[in-house]
Amino acid sequence: MTKLVNLPESPIEGANLIAGEWQKPSGERIDVISPWSGESIGSVPQSTQADVDAVVAGAKAAFAEWRRVPLRERTQILYRFRELLLEHLEELAHLDSAECGKTVAEARAGVLKGVEIVEFAASLQNMDDGATMEVSRGVTCETRREPLGVVVGITPFNFPAMVPMWMYPIAVTVGNAFILKPSEKVPFTANRMGQLMLDAGFPPGVFSVIHGGKETVEALCDHPDVEAVGFVGSTPIAKSVYARATSHGKRALCLGGAKNHFIVLPDADPDVTVDGVVRSFTGCAGQRCMAASLMVAVGDVDPLIEKIVEHTRGVRLGVDMGAIIEKRAHERLVADVAQGEREGAKLALDGRDTTAPEGFEGGYWLAPSILDQVTFDMECANRELFGPVLSIVHVKDIDEALALQSRSPYGNAYSVFTTRGATARYVAENSEAAMIGVNIGVPVPREPFSFGGSKQSKFGSHDMTGWGGVDFWTWTKKITTKWSLQPDATWMS
Repeated sequence: MTKLVNLPESPIEGANLIAGEWQKPSGERIDVISPWSGESIGSVPQSTQADVDAVVAGAKAAFAEWRRVPLRERTQILYRFRELLLEHLEELAHLDSAECGKTVAEARAGVLKGVEIVEFAASLQNMDDGATMEVSRGVTCETRREPLGVVVGITPFNFPAMVPMWMYPIAVTVGNAFILKPSEKVPFTANRMGQLMLDAGFPPGVFSVIHGGKETVEALCDHPDVEAVGFVGSTPIAKSVYARATSHGKRALCLGGAKNHFIVLPDADPDVTVDGVVRSFTGCAGQRCMAASLMVAVGDVDPLIEKIVEHTRGVRLGVDMGAIIEKRAHERLVADVAQGEREGAKLALDGRDTTAPEGFEGGYWLAPSILDQVTFDMECANRELFGPVLSIVHVKDIDEALALQSRSPYGNAYSVFTTRGATARYVAENSEAAMIGVNIGVPVPREPFSFGGSKQSKFGSHDMTGWGGVDFWTWTKKITTKWSLQPDATWMS
């Protein structure tokens, strides 16, 4: 039998990567708890202002040289990093899984999605050649992309490998020096990535890692030598980071939370729908901004709901679905299910009384729950629960379903399950969400298409990956040139 996850055999001591050197700050250290076991697997430092100053200074010094390195030479190092990611794929998957609680298969998929972004960034040497045009007689205009300088990525617990790779492969390839501040709940995957970046040949300071909590984030946002901040996390914190960074004149792109809806119609393909719905709300234990946690049942789809409930019963903890990130989140989700019942929802499936995988009884395990007959004024229909809880609202038609989504403050993802192309097109055209799925429960765009939401799910312009990411991490320089007077010059010359 395949082992569910390899937890570290001895405690890991997290450290900051500053100017190519691993440094252990003298500040307070906090335990890193594995959701699988509920036990410490190591500790991570809480950085001070002096640490922030040091990491920014190291990055600034590196940027002065790195920006002059030709794009093709930068991508050669990135190719080596890609090979190291694949070489260490299983190690990274188990480390990612151990600290964030997801299954090893989910963690492996997260690394591989990150590899796709590395491949996109490496392809920029062949695609992003700027533009030059003779705009008038004897006059040419040229556009060049320029790096911003020292840039920062602040990332959440749920994808220790993938979400940081939404940012730094593109950011460093276009010439920036990148500082990663991962969640203090999942520091070790970030550190392993940092070592692989060094092993690949990136110069000291081009990629750095600094650990800490709120104070570290604020210090990075306030630092005068930081030019841009990318953030992924909850909406309240995304809004706060965006306001703080932009108040200092920095560029910021902050992706927040979501309450993703998906419409299920009576004509939906049963196999596609059941599989898509269950994978969407139970994948990563529902702890992802693309989880579709509100099902909008249009008309009579009770037979499909029965199949969804039955299929969800078969989800195996530790194999098909991982653990909840921490005890506090586990307790909150248990309370959320109870509140849904109190407000009048029908508990079609109760995952609160569950059995942990053998050997991991001390972890934070919660099986999926399904609340049916939910009304839109209930808490579970509006708030992002961030766990394996599906709420089902019943409506008469598609327009009523779209009206519910319009009332939501979020605009991340929206899916429709149907076999009619005209219906799918109508939903796609009228939804206010930025990422639309047709018979897909988790409509994450693949490279070079970019990731980003709308409404309260995103603060700032551009998107995080693909060409949106290239635009975010660069500014454009326009050069207009004339070498001699033209005998046939016009007013435009």
